[in-house]
Amino acid sequence: MTSSGSLPALVEPGPPLAPGEATRYSRHLLIPGIGAVGQRRLRSARVLVIGAGGLGSPILLYLAAAGIGTLGVVEFDDVELSNLQRQVIHGESGIGRPKGASARDAIRELNPGVEVRWHDVRLEPRNAVNIFRQYDLILDGTDNFATRYLVSDAAVLAGKPCVWGAIFRFEGQVSVFWDAAPDGRGVTYRDLFPEPPAPGTVPSCGEGGVFGALCGTIGSIMATEAIKLITGAGDPLLGRVLVYDALAMSFRTLRLRRDPATAPVAKLDDYEQLCGMPTADVPPEAGIKPTELHELLRAPAGPVLIDVRSEGEWTLAHLPGAQWIPHTEFLSGEALARMPGDRDLVLYCKTGVRSAAALEVLRGQGFTTARHLAGGIDAWAEQIDPSLPRY
Repeated sequence: MTSSGSLPALVEPGPPLAPGEATRYSRHLLIPGIGAVGQRRLRSARVLVIGAGGLGSPILLYLAAAGIGTLGVVEFDDVELSNLQRQVIHGESGIGRPKGASARDAIRELNPGVEVRWHDVRLEPRNAVNIFRQYDLILDGTDNFATRYLVSDAAVLAGKPCVWGAIFRFEGQVSVFWDAAPDGRGVTYRDLFPEPPAPGTVPSCGEGGVFGALCGTIGSIMATEAIKLITGAGDPLLGRVLVYDALAMSFRTLRLRRDPATAPVAKLDDYEQLCGMPTADVPPEAGIKPTELHELLRAPAGPVLIDVRSEGEWTLAHLPGAQWIPHTEFLSGEALARMPGDRDLVLYCKTGVRSAAALEVLRGQGFTTARHLAGGIDAWAEQIDPSLPRY
């Protein structure tokens, strides 16, 4: 029996299962709604996962274990030590390796019957639609608004459904977007977020942190939605957004309908410009290199260092002698009263993005000699003080 929220199976079943496959997937074969036909659909499916990080890790592992025939992975980054707290598809032996290669090896070890296609590229408007057309279903495990808009819009143009998930600290969300869904039920990411948030108002996981086990919860729900879409089992999260709070251990579901004011997607956009990236317009000479700053700090009256990161980042590591004034106080104007007027100022953040935005505010208020650390504390740790933790 199917409910009113169900959808037709996304993928046609392939040939009968071999004896070894029947043994491997026997627990699926026993489930009404999946069974042998559903398992053959999974084996015929081509699924693309964007990212092999916090969300991509459990998604890829569970889809591989479920017997997805072809798994594509878009990933161009390398494995770092700070990834291992949540990116469970990688291990210490993978540090320094490309994430795509590390994920491919883990998938092959788990299930050698899965074909793995690694797209070692940065997803961009010039390549997204062509990549998406090679697959039946897209899963978005990215962590920034620019790429999420790109994935959703490219899925619309490619005519593919998309399972979306997002995580931050202890909270996560999951939904299914499909512009061309049957029965006029189509919704997209732009119906949920018609406009991106203002630059600097939503910190990334690298700035605000993320509870490691949250990735497993949200990633496994995303894998569940993919399997449901492929097999036609159950009611997918199309037109609904699932919100999970790990601290309260609560789930709630919000209804989502197509926004009639949302214009149809006709072409891909400049998503970095759409989402306000980069966030500041400061001249190149306003940046100071770590080596230059290191020499200036040796002088008796060196510049005043101002750390504009979050409190958690400040606690993790900061430069000696720095003052902590968070980036948000520059955006609100509160920081201006705390600026010393008789010393040179150097602002810094993790990589230079937030410090550039804060510097733009300062320079607009007459602090024309203020500068910021190019590459942020991350560049300082790499070039000057490797004892600082990198995150």
